[in-house]
Parts: sequence; structure tokens; C-alpha cells
Amino acid sequence: MNTTRYPCILAAWQHHEAELLGFLRQRVASPDDAEDVLQDVFLKALRQRSLFCQVANPRAWLFQVARHAVIDRHRIAHPSIELPDDLPAPAIDSGPDELDTLAACLPRVLTELAEPDRIAIQLCDIEGLTQQAFADRLGLTLAAAKSRIQRARARLRAQLTDACKVRFDAAGKVCCHTPRPPIDSTMDL
Repeated sequence: MNTTRYPCILAAWQHHEAELLGFLRQRVASPDDAEDVLQDVFLKALRQRSLFCQVANPRAWLFQVARHAVIDRHRIAHPSIELPDDLPAPAIDSGPDELDTLAACLPRVLTELAEPDRIAIQLCDIEGLTQQAFADRLGLTLAAAKSRIQRARARLRAQLTDACKVRFDAAGKVCCHTPRPPIDSTMDL
């Protein structure tokens, strides 16, 4: 590609190349890698052609592209190690997952929530209604609907944690709980 057709690219490059290279050398493994990324950034600028000349801040554009190129390089370069052939396979737990059994508590706990919370959870989280559709249905602003849904979820979590005696492991994941029988519709409450 003829760079003389786009003097704005050449001027921006000459003005910022050294600064970009210094930036890249601090973020990649070797000076050669920094040079490679620098060339990639230059090629991306060239591919923009006249669009690059319309950029309000060429320095910011070049650094943004450089940052993305570094991120892409790191993402691709994840080191991998060979696993030994004699590594035992992880044990397969055939029992029910703790979250699956906790889900059995959900119908009963939902009945214990206040009606506005129950409706928000039912419509948005169970039936999949969007928050905007929920807001429209209840005549709320989107912000008010989001707030209502967030508070309902927090109260549901608190009620599940309390009523089903949910305990969490060190990582904050559900480790165990006490199942509650579902409501028997034939029993008098």
C-alpha cells in the first residue's frame, strides 16, 4: 500500500512510533515481540486508509489498538503443560448436585415471599420476561423495575439461605443445605 496517499498515517506514525514501542516493550515478553506488535498496529492503521485521517486523536487510536493487540497476544499465548499419562481421572460424583437439590426448596420459598417480590422473580427469572417488559407491564420506569427485581432477588436469596439452612464454602459456593419438603396442597395450613 502506498503510504504517500495517506500522509496523515505517516505523520501520526512518525510522531508516535517511539512512544508506542516503549509502551509495548513494557507489556510483552521480548523486544522482538514488541516490534512484531508495533508492526501489527501500523498495518491496522494502514488498513483504515482515509478513515484514519478522520480520527480526532490519532495517538489515542494507536494506543487503543496497541493495547488490544497486547491483550490478544497474551490471550493466544496461554502456556500449556503436558499432563502425565498416569494422572488419575477425577472422581465422578453420581449423586445430585447441591444446587439441584437446593432448587427443590425454591417453590416453597417463593410462596413465602411478599407478592411483589414473588411476581418479579416469577416473571423475570422463571418466565424469562425482560426487565423492560416487566417495567412496561407494571407501569414502572426501567430503573425502578431493575431496582425492584434486584431487591426481590436479594430477599429470595436471604429467604432461601435462612429457610433451607444454606451454608457456603470458603469460595462462596453452596456446599450444603437442609431440604424442606414441598408444600402439601392437601394439608391445612
